[in-house]
Amino acid sequence: MGGCTSKDGVSSAAAKGTPSTRTAFKEHATAESLEDVNCFFKPDTDSALSRNLTQEIWNEYKDQSCSAGVSFKTCCFSGVANLDSGIGLYAGSHDSYSKFSKLFDKVVEEYHGHGPKAKHISCMDASGLKNADFSEADAAMVASTRIRVGRNLAGYPLGPGVTKEQRLEIMNKVVEACKQFEGDLAGTFYPLEGMNETDRAQLVADHFLFK
Repeated sequence: MGGCTSKDGVSSAAAKGTPSTRTAFKEHATAESLEDVNCFFKPDTDSALSRNLTQEIWNEYKDQSCSAGVSFKTCCFSGVANLDSGIGLYAGSHDSYSKFSKLFDKVVEEYHGHGPKAKHISCMDASGLKNADFSEADAAMVASTRIRVGRNLAGYPLGPGVTKEQRLEIMNKVVEACKQFEGDLAGTFYPLEGMNETDRAQLVADHFLFK
């Protein structure tokens, strides 16, 4: 990975790289093999990572890890390996947002429009929701609907840094919690590993499982 330099050595331009420098990046490279930010991107790369990762930020964080042990390089790796990423930067844990704030704050503000001092306001009052009017004919066409809410358990890394053992722990904790559901909230959990072909095919047909 070493030996790549930009034409001018300036971070904003260097982050984009040149056609020749990108060739030094190997598809089989690992996160920890990342060295020279000038080698990461092609000139036409247009991800949030490529726009905001400067030489100065890279030099400050490249050898650091968050409290969950996930390295800054791991947070950046997907965006370097996949140049068609829209964001390209992924937190390894909740602490990554604070530990690597000089980069994450810029990306979050660019994408969401929320600065570092912005506060999240929760409102769980359903009376404020506005729904479209449905006729009986419209309603008859609706076979099913679902609401998805994604949350992460405290004490575990996020996607880029979580291990398979930790994923299994999370799964088991969630399954045990869901077993407490009663009435129309009760259901059956289908683990991906060990699922039989009949169940898999039916879940795909019902649009609950991706192929």
